[in-house]
Amino acid sequence: MRSLDEKRELLYVIRTLDVLMSSGVGLEAAIHTIGKGGYGVVSEDFSDIMKRLQKGTGGGLDKHLKNLIKKAESPGYKRLLNTLYTNVTQNTDLVETLKKQGTRMEEERTEAVEKYIEELGGVPETLLSIGMIGPIILSIIGLVPQLLSGDLGGFMSLPDPAIISAVVNMGLIMTLVAMALIGMKAHTKDPGL
Repeated sequence: MRSLDEKRELLYVIRTLDVLMSSGVGLEAAIHTIGKGGYGVVSEDFSDIMKRLQKGTGGGLDKHLKNLIKKAESPGYKRLLNTLYTNVTQNTDLVETLKKQGTRMEEERTEAVEKYIEELGGVPETLLSIGMIGPIILSIIGLVPQLLSGDLGGFMSLPDPAIISAVVNMGLIMTLVAMALIGMKAHTKDPGL
């Protein structure tokens, strides 16, 4: 769950850091701003870093970022934290790196959404087919005893109407279950972006 929350907010965090630092705000102030913002788990992490820095516990910003790298689950979030850590320890060009990471994150998100759309391409047709054709076939099965009564009933032995009714009811229930499972499958493939 944490990994999905990190992925969901990461691009916005990268873009916000880029804008803040491009306009001359320092890294610590930018982290403080993200910590105050509504960026989910990333805001919580950054807010925790700032609280610890203000208390003076656990070392400097580099040590807090190193600890947060171990806690992070998504590769993109780890990459961002490594970039911040490298900037603190080696004074790299953070703004340019953030721009590149933001562009890469946008491309990854676009690819994930396109893949999700492709995978879901057949789901509406499948649901429509199962939801429409299944009950029609089952209703025909339910009508068979009535259609074959009389003269044709002498040539063929028909099952008990209660058995046919049970088969039709179970078929309708199975149709609903199949539609629910297809919907769940589509929902679980959601990239969450």
